[in-house]
Amino acid sequence: MVDTLTAEARSERMGRIRQKDTKPEMIVRRLVHGMGYRYRLHDRRLPGSPDLVFRSRQKVIFVHGCFWHQHPDPSCKLVRMPKSRQDFWGPKLEGNRKRDERSSAMLDREGWRQMVVWECECRHEEQLRNTLRDFLENDDADHARD
Repeated sequence: MVDTLTAEARSERMGRIRQKDTKPEMIVRRLVHGMGYRYRLHDRRLPGSPDLVFRSRQKVIFVHGCFWHQHPDPSCKLVRMPKSRQDFWGPKLEGNRKRDERSSAMLDREGWRQMVVWECECRHEEQLRNTLRDFLENDDADHARD
């Protein structure tokens, strides 16, 4: 399949995609703040620059876009491989996934508990609120997830 946009138009459109303050991230931030938790944003001193950092709890939350980070859940409708330029997108998306794995491993070694919230999970706010509360309130490593 051929891209229907010119290279310049595609580049301009892709350049508008945000890396920070995305809609899913804002949902998570609003929920966490509403529960009374305070956090720091995008701490570049930590591997992967986690979206929300709770230093006193030694916990971090990443909010991942299902497409960009290749959500492994087969029921997620937001993950798909583009039909055009697969020679570009395949390695690009796989590189994102591998970078996430490296960051996660480094955070583990440094003693940080971590949680990944996927974009598609933000549609179910009550369930997400409970999951976030469980992660933030419990010290049990069994509650961490990705």
